[in-house]
Amino acid sequence: MDRLVVKDVVEFRGHANVLSYHPTTIEVTTEGHLTRNGDCIIGVNASKGCGQLDERLKEGLKRDGSDVTVTITVGDDAFVVKAKGDSRLELTHPHDIVIRKSGFVSDRTLAVGANAAACDIPRTLIEKLKDPGVSGTMSIEVA
Repeated sequence: MDRLVVKDVVEFRGHANVLSYHPTTIEVTTEGHLTRNGDCIIGVNASKGCGQLDERLKEGLKRDGSDVTVTITVGDDAFVVKAKGDSRLELTHPHDIVIRKSGFVSDRTLAVGANAAACDIPRTLIEKLKDPGVSGTMSIEVA
């Protein structure tokens, strides 16, 4: 029997300080301010943090080994990240959503074991995200 696919979408905006150099994580935040130290953050003013995600999506994310697909879209550019769910996920942070290559879990962690990090996102997409007037989406699917 096929597993039910559950989806949620997070909207976010670009920022002049988007660098996207981090080797192990990707993050979006509801916060509007971004310093150059936040080199994993690809978007600000997100429409939600982990805590506001669809409850059915959270259930799927909390299933060990569930397949997570995150599609980051800005204009005509899209980047797909594959990751895994984990029963240890809390998914309660009110501001941040973090995808991790490692198995580290905190209240900000959306998924673990990702096949990509901020540094892997194509520079053409990141250049667009350096414009505060640009909006993007993070589409999260779990099966």
